[in-house]
Amino acid sequence: MKNRYIESFEKAQIGDKKVPSFKAGDTIRLGIQIKEGEKTRIQNFEGICISIRGNGVDRTFTVRKMGANNIGVEKTFPLYSASLQTIEVLRIGRVRRAKLYYLRDRKGKSARIKELRK
Repeated sequence: MKNRYIESFEKAQIGDKKVPSFKAGDTIRLGIQIKEGEKTRIQNFEGICISIRGNGVDRTFTVRKMGANNIGVEKTFPLYSASLQTIEVLRIGRVRRAKLYYLRDRKGKSARIKELRK
């Protein structure tokens, strides 16, 4: 049972933001708004979603990509963040886990995830 003030605040935070349905194992591209001084720009971050946690306004997800020199880069984003402009699902992965933390120890071909065929 939530307080009605908290409930109304959470509804205002979510607003009319459209979020596509995705799960762990999906490859997604995020458009993140970056503010540098007075300028703003949108930078893409593309990787595999390795975990989703929380519910409602507190929902967050972690995306992992391989950066330069095969260094893994992980970022955790709030789902309803104001700096998150776009979420685009590129591939739907076929996995049997809710959290894919085992990908942290893998490189190359062993880190691949099969694509779900329709």
